[in-house]
Amino acid sequence: MDTALTTPLCQAWGLSAPIVQAPIGSATTPELAAAVSESGGLGTLALTWVTPAEARHRIRGTRRLTRRPFGVNLVLDFPVQDLLAVCLDEGVPIVSTFWGDPAAVTARVHAAGARHVHTVGSVEEARRAAGAGVDAVVAQGWEAGGHVRGRTTTMALVPAVADAVHPVPVLAAGGIADGRGLAAALALGAQAGWLGTRFLTAREANTHQAYRTAVRRATADGTTCTGCFDGGWPDAPHRALRNSTVTAWERAGRPPHPHRPGEGDVVATTADGRKHLRYDDMIPTRDAVGDLEAMALYAGQAAGLVTHTTAPAAEIVRTVAEHAAGILNGTGHRHPRHHGPAVSAP
Repeated sequence: MDTALTTPLCQAWGLSAPIVQAPIGSATTPELAAAVSESGGLGTLALTWVTPAEARHRIRGTRRLTRRPFGVNLVLDFPVQDLLAVCLDEGVPIVSTFWGDPAAVTARVHAAGARHVHTVGSVEEARRAAGAGVDAVVAQGWEAGGHVRGRTTTMALVPAVADAVHPVPVLAAGGIADGRGLAAALALGAQAGWLGTRFLTAREANTHQAYRTAVRRATADGTTCTGCFDGGWPDAPHRALRNSTVTAWERAGRPPHPHRPGEGDVVATTADGRKHLRYDDMIPTRDAVGDLEAMALYAGQAAGLVTHTTAPAAEIVRTVAEHAAGILNGTGHRHPRHHGPAVSAP
């Protein structure tokens, strides 16, 4: 795909579109990552909570589907050294990390010939990451879905981080779901957009139809940054759609574990036999059965901009990139929902 939209980061990473599929936890699949990469963006596998053997299986599964670059993501607050070893042994070209000290792994990533990308939520955190030698920084705004590091919005954070860490490339995360958001991020100094919520409804994502529908029906004010779903990842704020679990907890005064309403309730089961409790940090995957509305429905404030139809990941990459290119080149309309899915770049 040639969108006539490129950045130095795209050239360095071998991308034809400045779009990275964020590591959206259990929603990621080899099919999703490969489809994004095949379309010229960068697909990502979220591997923190799988075994090393499963990580190797998913990496190889992705490579069977694409020869283009893709990345993996590891959360440094968890024991991921064995997983990192697998990723590097498999020759994954880009390792992204989150929620921890990147200096703990940067040298090891570089020694294996891979690039290291770290997500931050503040300018100070960005400076520390750059000082550790990372190859790029993801500036995550407060409006992002899933686990959120800081309290500053994308519009304010991205240019501040870009100024602070120059010439280290910056990617923008939070609030980007269409070409307008990507164009804005590039204008703010980012070299790519880091999109998560937009890919929750991709055809290849491991998300239940009920979850997809909730995301598509959400409005810009339909999410909350909360500590509600902390089972599995305590003390980590996250943004999710408001649902019955969040509402009941807030009405009860946000009591701590184990005094929350419905504490210990099994709200869903999955095909592997696992039972998922009300306050677990688990999303409704395709195989989930139960009260799925009550589970963690991670989504950013950009959910209100997500298209009302499920689309292949390739189409998402193409329409977002083409629309952004059209805006930046002065040939595209700024309201894609009312005037077609995309505007072609010249």
